[in-house]
Amino acid sequence: MSISEQTVKNLFNYLEIGENERFFEHVADDVQWKVMGTHPLAGTYHNKQDFISSTFQRLNKILEEGVVLKVTNILVKDNNAVVEMKSLSTALNRVPFNNTYCWILKFENNLIVEVRAYVDSALVQKVIDENE
Repeated sequence: MSISEQTVKNLFNYLEIGENERFFEHVADDVQWKVMGTHPLAGTYHNKQDFISSTFQRLNKILEEGVVLKVTNILVKDNNAVVEMKSLSTALNRVPFNNTYCWILKFENNLIVEVRAYVDSALVQKVIDENE
């Protein structure tokens, strides 16, 4: 079954309005989530809870608003989507966290089952170094 661009847009809207828990309701418990790069959050996570605790929860402690992401582009083909986003968050040191993201997702039964996430490694390293 294919997903639609509107379905993906509606799902990612939760990340923009700060309802990250609602977004993660649509992620498989055994998701394979690979965060690309050379920063402290990079690596392969083999389940949803490991990904959330190692990335979102860590960043939520050093970003004033927590992780807030706005979609800038969506491409959908069959059960795959490419979603580009920008951060709307500010670090505890009051510096805007102007990161950009590109997530490549695979859906099965309307759940995200695989993700490859690309971010600015240097900016992630900097925000962690300056705010943790």
